[in-house]
Amino acid sequence: MTRIRIIHTTQYRYSSPVSFGRHRLVVRPREGHDIQVERLALAIQPAALVTWHRDLFGNSIAVARFSESAETLEFRTDVTVFRGDQTSHHGLLEALPVGYPVVYSDLETPLITGYLAAVYPGEVAELREWVLSTFALNAGADAAIIVREIGGWIHRTIQYKRREDRGVQTPMETLTLKSGSCRDMATLLMEATRAINIASRFASGYLDSRSSAAGVAATHAWTEVYFPEHGWFGWDPTLGEDTSHKHIVTGVSSHPRGVMPISGTYSGPAELYQGMTVSVKIEQLS
Repeated sequence: MTRIRIIHTTQYRYSSPVSFGRHRLVVRPREGHDIQVERLALAIQPAALVTWHRDLFGNSIAVARFSESAETLEFRTDVTVFRGDQTSHHGLLEALPVGYPVVYSDLETPLITGYLAAVYPGEVAELREWVLSTFALNAGADAAIIVREIGGWIHRTIQYKRREDRGVQTPMETLTLKSGSCRDMATLLMEATRAINIASRFASGYLDSRSSAAGVAATHAWTEVYFPEHGWFGWDPTLGEDTSHKHIVTGVSSHPRGVMPISGTYSGPAELYQGMTVSVKIEQLS
C-alpha cells in the first residue's frame, strides 16, 4: 500500500464581516478495500462546532456551525490515507462483458431506480435523441464500451473550463457551449447513460496528478456506472479514461449537489462576497 497526504484548503473572502450559516463538508475520503484513512485534521476559521454523520449514500459528512462573524472563512483538511495498489477490477468487464440493454435483478431494482432518475427530466428526450443519433446502441452490444464511447466523445469534444461558481451546467448547456468544468462533464456523462437506462452516479474527490503534486489543483469530479455482478465502475470524461488509484473519492450521490465539497450560507448583501480560492496538494509519504 502507498501512504499519501492530502491537504485541501478553501477560502471565502468578504469585504466586511458577515455571519455564517450551517456549512456541509464532503471532504473525508471514502474508506474501503482501496482506501484507509490513517488520520484527518479539520481546521476552520473562524472557529466552528463540527459534528459528523453518514448520509444515505454512505458518505462521511461534516456539519459546521458558527457563532462568530468574519471577513474570511477558511476550511483546511489535512488527511493521510493508505491507498491500495491492487489490480484494477475494470478488467472483469472485458472478461465478462455486460450486454446492452442492461438488466438489473429484482434485488437491485429498488435502489437502482434512484440512479436511473434524471436530474434534469426536462432534457431527457433531447439527450436520449442525441445519444441514439451519435452512438451505435445495438442489442447485445458491450455496455461498458458504450459508456466509454460516450465518455470519450465528451473528452474529445467538450473543452475543459475551470469554473468556481456554484452548481453545474445542464447536459444540454454543456453540449451547446462545448465547454465545461469536470463537474459539468461528469453530469453530462451521468445523464447520458441514465437516458439509455444505465444506472450511474456522480463522484467527487481528489485527483493525484502533477497539479496536485505542485499544490495548485482543485477538487475533481467524475462518473460511476453500475453493472450487475460487477459493481460500480468509474469513468473520467475530463481525462478520457477509466478511473484508477489516482482517483480518491470523498463522496458519491445520485445528484451532483449531494457531494459538493463545501456548501453553506452567509448573512449579508451579495455584493460583500469577494470570491474564493481552492487548493489541493497531494504528496507521497511512503
